[in-house]
Amino acid sequence: MKKLLLLLVVLVMLLIPAVSCAEVINVQIDGSHGKLAAVIQKPEGNNKCDVVMLLHGFASNKEFGLMKLIADELEKNNTASIRFDFNGHGQSEGRFEDMTVLNELEDARKVFDYVRNLDYVDADSISIAGHSQGGVVASMLAGELGADKISKVVLFAPAAVLRDDAIRGTAFGVDYDASNPPETVKIFGNLNLGRNYILTAQKLKIYETAEKFTGPVCLVHGTGDRLVPYTYSERYNKIYANSELHLLDGVDHGFNSHWEEAAKIAVDFLMR
Repeated sequence: MKKLLLLLVVLVMLLIPAVSCAEVINVQIDGSHGKLAAVIQKPEGNNKCDVVMLLHGFASNKEFGLMKLIADELEKNNTASIRFDFNGHGQSEGRFEDMTVLNELEDARKVFDYVRNLDYVDADSISIAGHSQGGVVASMLAGELGADKISKVVLFAPAAVLRDDAIRGTAFGVDYDASNPPETVKIFGNLNLGRNYILTAQKLKIYETAEKFTGPVCLVHGTGDRLVPYTYSERYNKIYANSELHLLDGVDHGFNSHWEEAAKIAVDFLMR
């Protein structure tokens, strides 16, 4: 009888869903143009843990499905993450038309400073992953800070094309005079891309800054990307001293229907 009761208890325990031992913390961080809205997912308790900064792309936000999926997978591997809205995006302060790659870089730098001072974060184990324009920002931040401060870098379809587009005078199918850009360029029907964004983008030293990072880098890009051709990731792969390139056949810029595959590549790399 006792054995039967024990068996029933074990079966009931197996049927009960596992309770997450993670904490989700909403925070605000001082950014380049006001407060940045951020979400931290961390293992329960105050033991030191690794952390990964997750950077969304142009006109996106911290709720982008790929980044949320990566945060969940990192959580399963006892690793913390922080994802945040850049200035002028999502729930963060600032106007979209005032956003530039350089002030997004400043945002990311401030988030890095915030994270490394958290009691439960291992300041020697901070990695960074970015998608699209967030990938450009991630690559430049890692280049500026160096491998002594950033452990690993993951770049999803890094949009280094933004500099070439600004020089050519085109933004998402809208053309303008690159030598004298208007105050704003209306894109996607309701967003105003600021003149300062364009002028800043034309002079960005993306690869020159990124190549200073000597730590491990993982590049993930779809060959079906029509916004940022995968050749930009191939160039990144050439300039890095320690990188690997994963090309996903026919996959588009947002990795739609392939989030699980892209996330697995990233998390496996980060946990390696």
